[in-house]
Amino acid sequence: MAQPGGGGATTGAAGALSSPQAAAGPASPWLAWMRRALQLAELGRGRTSPNPLVGAVILDAGGALVGEGYHERSGGPHAEVGALRQAGERARGGTLIVSLEPCCHHGRTPPCSEAVIAAGIARVVLAMRDPDPRVAGGGIARLRAAGLTVIEGVAEPEALALNAAFCHRLATGRPLGILKWAMSVDGRTALPNGNSQWISGPPARAWVHELRAEGDAVIVGGGTVRQDDPLLTSRGRRQPEPLRVVLSRGLELPAGARLWDRDAAATLVAHGPEAPAQGRAWLDALGVERLELAACEPAALLEALGRRGCNQVLWECGPTLAAAAVRQGCVQRIAAVIAPKLLGGVAARTPLGDLGLTAMAQSQPWQGGALRRLGDDWLWTLAAPPPPPDRP
Repeated sequence: MAQPGGGGATTGAAGALSSPQAAAGPASPWLAWMRRALQLAELGRGRTSPNPLVGAVILDAGGALVGEGYHERSGGPHAEVGALRQAGERARGGTLIVSLEPCCHHGRTPPCSEAVIAAGIARVVLAMRDPDPRVAGGGIARLRAAGLTVIEGVAEPEALALNAAFCHRLATGRPLGILKWAMSVDGRTALPNGNSQWISGPPARAWVHELRAEGDAVIVGGGTVRQDDPLLTSRGRRQPEPLRVVLSRGLELPAGARLWDRDAAATLVAHGPEAPAQGRAWLDALGVERLELAACEPAALLEALGRRGCNQVLWECGPTLAAAAVRQGCVQRIAAVIAPKLLGGVAARTPLGDLGLTAMAQSQPWQGGALRRLGDDWLWTLAAPPPPPDRP
């Protein structure tokens, strides 16, 4: 059997934010090819929501590589279809290695399982079952019913880590949330006078643009808009740019904010039922999309974004909104950029507001703790602690 070229799967800017990858399990003759499929899947990061990241490799009956594909964007051909088109008749009697179970339902594209069967594939090797209830083993059942051999679970931990955001949305109805901040080594995100530009250096700021490009929305509060006037784009690293979201109770937002430039990116302003009529009318006249939530809270916002098909969001907000997002279970990853600077000042701003803790035992340690150099700064990435066990 031919061996795939290149190394293991590449990781984007947010790769370090995924749960730590477990060992691939027992040695498999398909493992290297599956890692190539996972590498291909990464190429679609930031452009496939509400769909998952999927990569596929096709070997002919003799084991030679004849086709590759990945899901490039939502609404476009799935990975299996792209690989089958490349392979053509050489796929007949061959093997499909794919990072996710082929779909079996009609959406914006026909079922991949039917295309695989029609192409004459003899064997399908997959990493993980699709958690989408429209599939959830149905694609595998269809392939086996047609007489194909199906091998499951090759590099499954790596595939689960790759699609952690997609799986989280399907399980909870909310996108996976990443909370990002930049702070000095003494834990300050701004000087006492509010000045914060720039705590981190150019490499760290470029990394933030990459991180934005990998998600579906960037969320701030009204205070951040008033104080920082952020642009919140990936600086062209993806098109279209991620949705810019402002969560605001009073809609007291500056008329000249850069977020209102719809040529740069789309902006959504979310608020609760208490928002004043004057602020609503002003936003409507400006042509900015506005969304009324049942409550002006992070959980309600993420449920709405989940319904829009967002798999991953980035919180770039101030300490009050960040603390509320953490308290309401809207943050699954933390990305803290730590600069080798001292800002000092008792009144200086810190990353988080009050979490309501009264004893150290209430604060559970976050997991992972991976460190990465970004120029003179360090990136520290953490995953949320597991929920406490159910008690009788």
